Order: sequence, then C-alpha cells, then structure tokens
Amino acid sequence: MTIEYALDATPEIGATMPVAHGIHWLRMPLPFSLGHINLWLLEAEDGWAVVDTGIHSENSKEVWRETIGSLMADKPIRHVVVTHLHPDHVGCAGWLTDEYDIDLWMTREEYLLCRVLVADTGRVAPDEGVHFYHAAGFPGEALHHYKKMFGMFGKYVAPLPEAYRRLKAGDRLDFAGHTWEVLVGRGHSVEHACFFDAERKLFISGDQLLPTISSNVSVYPTEPNADPLKDWLESLRMLLNRLPEDVLVLPAHGKPFRGAHGRLDALIKEHLDGCDALLELCKEPKRALDTFPALFKSRISDSNLIMATGEAVAHLNYLVFQGEIVVEEDADGVNWYRSRT
Repeated sequence: MTIEYALDATPEIGATMPVAHGIHWLRMPLPFSLGHINLWLLEAEDGWAVVDTGIHSENSKEVWRETIGSLMADKPIRHVVVTHLHPDHVGCAGWLTDEYDIDLWMTREEYLLCRVLVADTGRVAPDEGVHFYHAAGFPGEALHHYKKMFGMFGKYVAPLPEAYRRLKAGDRLDFAGHTWEVLVGRGHSVEHACFFDAERKLFISGDQLLPTISSNVSVYPTEPNADPLKDWLESLRMLLNRLPEDVLVLPAHGKPFRGAHGRLDALIKEHLDGCDALLELCKEPKRALDTFPALFKSRISDSNLIMATGEAVAHLNYLVFQGEIVVEEDADGVNWYRSRT
C-alpha cells in the first residue's frame, strides 16, 4: 500500500487546523531547509497537552503567544510533551514550562542528553571530536567548520526545567480524554517517544516515521563505535508489528498520512539497499567521506556535512558489526573501510 494523505487542506505556517476530535495541527516555522515542524495540540475539557514545541526563537514564541491567546485561550496548558531532544522538537519546551508554570514530559535519556548538549554551548570543540572527523577523512577546512559549529545546540534550545515527568515505553497516558501508549524508537535519537491511540488508530510519530524523507541516523564523536542503524531497523520493525496498516500517522514533518506498513517497509529497504551499495563501493578501501555517492542522491555541502558523515559512519559501523566490512586505521589516523568479499 502506498501512502495516502488524509487531509486535503494544510494549515498556513504559524496557523492551526483540526485533524481529529480534540487534536489540532500547528505548523511552526523553522529557519532550516525543512521549513516547518508539525506540533500537535491535544484538547480536553480541563486543558491542553502539547506535543513538541519548535526551536527557541522569538518567531516561535510569537506563534505560541498568538495560538495560546486565541485557540487555546479558554483553557490552560497542563502538559508539555516532547518526543525527543532535537532543537526543533524541544527548543521552546523550557520556555513554555517556565512561562506558563506547567510540567515537562520526556523520556529519561532524551532529557538528560539534552541537558548535556545545552551545557556544551560556548565550549571549545574537544580533541575527540576532531579525531573522529579526521578519521572520517575531513580535510583541514572541514575540521575548521566542525570546530566553528561545535556547541551551537544551545542556540536553539531554552534551558530545560530542573525536574521533569519521565516517559517510558509501554506507559499509557490519559491525555485529552483518550489513552495514548508510549512507543519508544531508537536510532534517530536515543529514546524517542511516539504516542499511539489504538482505539482511534492515531499515531503521533515525531521523527520516527515520516511520509517522504528518512530521518538522519548518525554516529557521533561521543560514541564512535555505536550501531544506531541496528537500533533504527529494529525500531522500524517494532512499529510494523505494533501499528495497524490503516493508522493515521501524525508526523513531525510532512502531512498526516495512512499507509504506515508500506512506508516502514520502504524505509527498511532504503537503508539495506544503502548497505548493499556500500559493500560494492568498498571492494576497494574507502574513507567514510568517500562513501557519500552510495548513500545520498543530493549534493553534500558544509551545511549537511556533519549529518552526512554521521550517517555514513552509522552504515559502515553496522556492516562492521555484521562482519561484512573491516576497518583499518592508517598511520595518519584515517579509517579505511573494505568489504570482506
């Protein structure tokens, strides 16, 4: 089954529209290539729960003030719920919880890692990071770009509150008069929370399931031998087992859609096809930087070089752990990957 978009209309950037009983879609602007993030406002008789928040910026806060002063004016916000730690999702969470005196709901790993990354703001890039990207094949100017960009995470994220409400896989939350089960995915982020209303067949997916793009799956300098692609594939297969085919997916980017199983199958195939292409390419030794043509159709520039490198290493690490590729470090500290066959 191919995906089917569920709604003919789309709210303007910064505006809202209802998508189901008690659920409103807010398209929050982003200053990145994606252009927007979808936020989900859950309405009950006694108040609101909001899922994801947009980056921390004056523009985002103005949209929130306008929305709270109009659509949400008659009832208080009771909960801020964040799927994962990326700035477009968590950015305004700390501001909202402080400004409106409400609680924050996140998984533990997302909450703690977010606080660590915010604390990196203003720090000098660590030697471990420079070594990681040098090993991937970065030339001097690319290493300079990494050093320049390090610690920028906190630019788009308001400080989180000192206490939070923990979300765990399997939790059943009563938000807006309906029960939402927490399903946790990994690979794109460390403990990404999604929310499944089985009775109404609704799924707030965050970045775990998107209609047209695959979320970034990356290795980072803090854990250079991680295997996030294995986690990602396992999470996609978990969703295949848990979600009905006709579930209405409410994604963080793109439009609400049906056809979850077909989309999940396509995402799995996309990554496995990428692994096959890497095995062919690496019959002759390659650096991570040399493998981009096997994985990406679009041009890699300074703006997406870090993400592309992280995703390339994720695929290479997966194949190393599968025993299909070997990696050797040369005398200059650069890693070379070679297929076993």
